[in-house]
Amino acid sequence: MAKPRLEIDPEAFDAGAIDPELVAQIEWLRKEHRQRPDPWSLPIDKVRQARKEGKGIFPYAPRDKKAETHIHIGSAGREIPIRIIRPSDGATRGSFLHLHGGGWVYGSAEESDARLRRLADATGLTTVSVDYRLAPEHPFPAAPDDCLDVAVALANGHLPAPRGFLAIGGESAGAHLAVLTLVRLRDEYRLRPFGAAVLVAGCYDLSLTPSVRAAGEERLVLGADDVKEFVLRFVPDDYSLKDPRVSPLHADLAGLPPARFSCGTKDLLVDDTMFMAARWVAAGNAAELHLTNGGVHVFEAFPSKAGERSLTGMEAYLRERIDFPG
Repeated sequence: MAKPRLEIDPEAFDAGAIDPELVAQIEWLRKEHRQRPDPWSLPIDKVRQARKEGKGIFPYAPRDKKAETHIHIGSAGREIPIRIIRPSDGATRGSFLHLHGGGWVYGSAEESDARLRRLADATGLTTVSVDYRLAPEHPFPAAPDDCLDVAVALANGHLPAPRGFLAIGGESAGAHLAVLTLVRLRDEYRLRPFGAAVLVAGCYDLSLTPSVRAAGEERLVLGADDVKEFVLRFVPDDYSLKDPRVSPLHADLAGLPPARFSCGTKDLLVDDTMFMAARWVAAGNAAELHLTNGGVHVFEAFPSKAGERSLTGMEAYLRERIDFPG
């Protein structure tokens, strides 16, 4: 397997070369956001329900009829729901631990069924998605604790999911939680069970990177004020936002698995992705960086050829790591 290189293609930031399909997607999002109420003006439970029903900005993702729901008993007897999707052909090569997005405030495991069904069938990995506790009812460190508990159980063979080759990943807040999980597994349990990480549009510095601060008022799925509101609800006042336990961009990243970082260049979290990929390599880990010109936040959730290419790339990366784990 060729040694991966971490490169930034200047063309990924050429506004004049954005795929017309993504230009149309951006304009549609601008129109939609103008017509919709500010989600922060609504009760959180209503926004959560609307998202589950596909009435939020993301399109509805059908639930997988073969998905299994299990309860893992975590630390202090906490019940942590997990959702398992097995490859359709019945053959499995290991498991992919998935942590959903939603700003630590919204989202659920079942909303990722369609994506995880596709990943399971494309890679042969059984997917295990965690319904971790959400803020503000359960602020930091509740969500990281739940993710860690499930990761430890998976690594030790205490879940109804195969070990074999193990990978981890998520989108947005889920990517953030995936990195925190990897660091805590290493530090608190001396475990390094995962052979790959797939990290999509993560928020790794909750004190806000320059691209978040410069985003202004525009909301393309996610805006600067949204990030601030999420962080306000997720992180209690007695934690510094630069604390490595909160913002993994500031953590010791040595000894972590090979990772594929991806993000759209119209995503205000693009700096988070570029900075974290660079720090990953600087810590001695293998990393790939994939930037999509004109992609908005988690653009893969919307139908487009660019989104299809991004998803296909993630699946190919996992298959390659399974076949060549060294």
